[in-house]
Amino acid sequence: MSHSVPNRNWSYPTAIKFGVGRIAELAEHCRAAGVTKPLFVTDKALASLPITAAAVASLKDAGLGAAVFSEVDPNPNETNMADGIKVYLAGGHDGVICFGGGSALDLGKMIALMAHQAANLSVWDLEDIDDWYTRADASKIAPIIAVPTTAGTGSEVGRAGVLTNSVTHKKKIIFHPKLLPVVVICDPALTVGMPKFITAGTGMDALAHCLEAYCSPFYHPMSQGIALEGMRLVFENLPKVYADPNDLDARAHMMSAAAMGAVAFQKGLGAIHSLSHPIGAVYGTHHGTTNAVVMPMVLEFNRAAIEDRIEKAAAYLGIDGGFAGFHDEIMELRALLGIPENLSAMGVQFGDLDMLTEMALEDPSCGGNPIEMTRENTRALFDACM
Repeated sequence: MSHSVPNRNWSYPTAIKFGVGRIAELAEHCRAAGVTKPLFVTDKALASLPITAAAVASLKDAGLGAAVFSEVDPNPNETNMADGIKVYLAGGHDGVICFGGGSALDLGKMIALMAHQAANLSVWDLEDIDDWYTRADASKIAPIIAVPTTAGTGSEVGRAGVLTNSVTHKKKIIFHPKLLPVVVICDPALTVGMPKFITAGTGMDALAHCLEAYCSPFYHPMSQGIALEGMRLVFENLPKVYADPNDLDARAHMMSAAAMGAVAFQKGLGAIHSLSHPIGAVYGTHHGTTNAVVMPMVLEFNRAAIEDRIEKAAAYLGIDGGFAGFHDEIMELRALLGIPENLSAMGVQFGDLDMLTEMALEDPSCGGNPIEMTRENTRALFDACM
């Protein structure tokens, strides 16, 4: 009997506590995870906000010792990680609460991963390549509780974190199955205070995850279905939250779409991410916003391989005009959200395009693109994005 369906390894997410006000359960979920003294990792902007103070106070009221670490750069690096580990070890912590957007979630995971590993193991030894993750002692990884305050990266349901090397400016994806948080609190009320451009950028990040997973050539029907519904939730709800930050129903749908995008991209990512990772690493741009800038150009780049699939998606999403209609819908959404028109508008220099092309080809996302990325066509794609 011959068959063409490949063998694949699938792993799907974790316990998610979803709903308005669920942040009140934080201490209880720490206890259930066996965490009595969490390190509360957040970013500088969030550290001073009332939602953060309230969450930390709820831990202290419940008798849990907690310290806050907020020295997290927008594109976190190994220096931030080393600083966090110092605080973690000095405070005798036994778990990490990651509270914030992708930066805080990713860095909190890295602290939990590396705090108790052998001194001769570098975080770069755990890059998402082959079975490199087996180099880590899994029993030494601290439990992670994730609380997203943006609706974008979906890092709360992922088994990896993105860390920028501060010397080479390269973004590396660090992977370990135990980086999957043991519990996630998705409370849409926590996303209400996001600045408008962050609502836009993170929302477009969720769309990029769903779109790239949907177009990826790998076999993963579960991801395929989740990616399609995730796209629908973004198209319907991102304009609503951008217009009215206090629309809690639309905020909830965006929070679902973000988690769905990250679940779906187990199927693969593509050129949107392999272009935006190096740009973010070199120029410090917002990741989701960068994704939004290159999205329509990448859609055209992949057209020959994805036209049929996008036509099916357009039909499901209620978009007329097949591939062209879908492309127009993305252009309209970008305009509505005030996304820069091209990479030049984000400050990217023509003189850096050769270097960025080399970095894009090294990025692991490049392998999931429906059309094979070469030095020639990737450089041409960068030109098209300028």
